[in-house]
Amino acid sequence: MASQNQNQQDETAIDKMNSQLTAAGDKIANNKKYIYWTLGVIVLVGVFVMSYFFIYRNPRLNAAFEAYNKVELNAMGNDSVAAAQYKAVADKYSNQAGKLAALSAGESLYNLGKYQEAADYLKRFSCSDPVLEANALVLTGDCYVNLKKYDEALSYFSKAIKKADRNPQIVPRVLLKEANIYDEQKKYDKALDCYSQIKKEYPEFVMGNGLSVDAYIARENARLGK
Repeated sequence: MASQNQNQQDETAIDKMNSQLTAAGDKIANNKKYIYWTLGVIVLVGVFVMSYFFIYRNPRLNAAFEAYNKVELNAMGNDSVAAAQYKAVADKYSNQAGKLAALSAGESLYNLGKYQEAADYLKRFSCSDPVLEANALVLTGDCYVNLKKYDEALSYFSKAIKKADRNPQIVPRVLLKEANIYDEQKKYDKALDCYSQIKKEYPEFVMGNGLSVDAYIARENARLGK
């Protein structure tokens, strides 16, 4: 009898252990299913990314640059044709070729005197080259100068100076543009600051009109009664 009870206890213990192992096995199986499902998703994402680059992105980027280059060849020297065709490329593509087309459209529109439209396209341009981006910001500021929106112009000139990061060919040129606006606004003290900054930080810069920066500083001082 004692042996029978012992056997029943052993069977109960074994059944309990089997139950626990089964539960553990189910968890492992479920975890495996989860792992396999996760790996499957990763693989699918990888395939999608590769497909995007090789089936969609790269061909689209190539097509965009081909379209841009065609405008370069077809519209050479004709701003009206160039503006229309560059706009078409910029409006169709949002990749780097499209952004470059937006920059070129902005330049052509500026040459045509369509300053607000030029500014709108120039704002769509961005790149990793600080010099090119700074020059785009300068041209945007020039658009607003021609529109007599001086505060907007100063805002873009300020952005250009920051982007140019002390470039000796860009920064003093932009400081001159700022000084001209301040003179127009009769803010002679701010104009003086611009000329003084050129003298101090960019002494090698040539004003380009036969006058030295000292002459401009003297003019602003006279206007300020100094």
